[in-house]
Amino acid sequence: MKICIKSIQLIRVTEFLLVLFPALVASAATAPEYRIAVFREDVTVPLGHACMGGGIAPAREIVDPLFVHGVILLGQEAPILFVAVDWCEIRNAAYDHWRSALADAAGTMPERVLLASVHQHDAPVVDYEAQRLLDKAGLEKSLCDVAFAKQCVDRVAAAVKEALKTPRVVTHYGIGMAKVEGVTSNRRVVLPDGTVSYGRGSATADPALRALPEGIIDPYLKTLSFWDGDTPVAAISAYSTHPMSYYGKGGVSADFVGMARAMRQAETPDVFQMYYTGCSGDTTAGKFNDGDPANRPLLAKKLYQGMVQAWEDTVRYPLENVDLRVAPLRFVPKSFGGYSEEDARKTLADATVKTFTRNLAAMALSYRKRVEAGQPIDVPVVDFGKAKFLVMPGESFVQYQITAQGMSPDAPVVVAGFGECAPGYIPTAIASTEGYNEESWCWVEPGAEPLITDALSLVMCGQ
Repeated sequence: MKICIKSIQLIRVTEFLLVLFPALVASAATAPEYRIAVFREDVTVPLGHACMGGGIAPAREIVDPLFVHGVILLGQEAPILFVAVDWCEIRNAAYDHWRSALADAAGTMPERVLLASVHQHDAPVVDYEAQRLLDKAGLEKSLCDVAFAKQCVDRVAAAVKEALKTPRVVTHYGIGMAKVEGVTSNRRVVLPDGTVSYGRGSATADPALRALPEGIIDPYLKTLSFWDGDTPVAAISAYSTHPMSYYGKGGVSADFVGMARAMRQAETPDVFQMYYTGCSGDTTAGKFNDGDPANRPLLAKKLYQGMVQAWEDTVRYPLENVDLRVAPLRFVPKSFGGYSEEDARKTLADATVKTFTRNLAAMALSYRKRVEAGQPIDVPVVDFGKAKFLVMPGESFVQYQITAQGMSPDAPVVVAGFGECAPGYIPTAIASTEGYNEESWCWVEPGAEPLITDALSLVMCGQ
């Protein structure tokens, strides 16, 4: 009998609330609920696979594995996927394949797959169309093993489906940032005679170049995190620097950024850790790294310390609204330096030319095919309110990352570079006047800066 009385009282209380507080009840019923699912999949290349587009020694040993890390954000709108791949570059049809396959697996659209390569050099460059052209020229697998690459996509898509079986509720997001000391510097240096050089690479043996000032960098590592109340669930960190300490001898590795990520994961086993490389076309560890293998763990520790500090400085906010905006970006393919369609086809067909040069020509033709088909590059931003996440194409120079942050003074911007990598290096206007578009890994004409600024204006400001 007591049970019946309590049941009647509960009904009456509920009816009372419905009568007196309809707005409150309606608000609770419509409050957005967000969940995330996470996944990680091994995508280590087989021995013998080309690395860095065939420009360095192929895979001879696996120093440490290569992974895909991903976070799937689920809400009232279609899912958004954050995906970082420990490969050097994913380009053109291969980039489209990754995004469409993962979108299908998650029940979303390709433009909502925020895919970027981490850009380690002892790792593959994947471009299906370029390799198709190379196959016809008798250079099978000189750039990449397409069958292996597609198998990786299939495995990652399966991992997405599996992850979606066990999503976690998230109620808050967090944003933290910390200055990283002694890791990055700009390639560009002004020599004592006043001339400009871009010769400070990832490993710089010349002590005179290492002694010169850091130059233009973004010194801040930023971490976007997701929380269930007070419980952290996942963290996405990003920092602008080429992620290599030493490379080129065939030792496949996620390098110092992979080491830092692994250190952080081991320290926080219940928090999923992933890492993106920021806009880093012109930023490297060269001022602080002479290529000695002993520097790899030292750079990793400094980056790890930045991750720790960014985490400690994180500010959390209720996860109430997520807005995805995408702007189209169209560059003009480079037509000089052997990259006109006619010159590239001649190079590709010339068996006396070294294989790497023919690979570069094939990638030029692959990108030109994309552009001629009228397919733009997506520039997406996810706006959380007090933080934003942006994906930039190719080897965008760090100034573009700084420009994006300047357009969002009240919300830190976590930037992933190396999205659609087909353009290669994307210099600023100043770097173009200094001849950087002549670099062989650059497939765009000068004039990119105003195009990028316009695209950023659309997505950063929501205009």
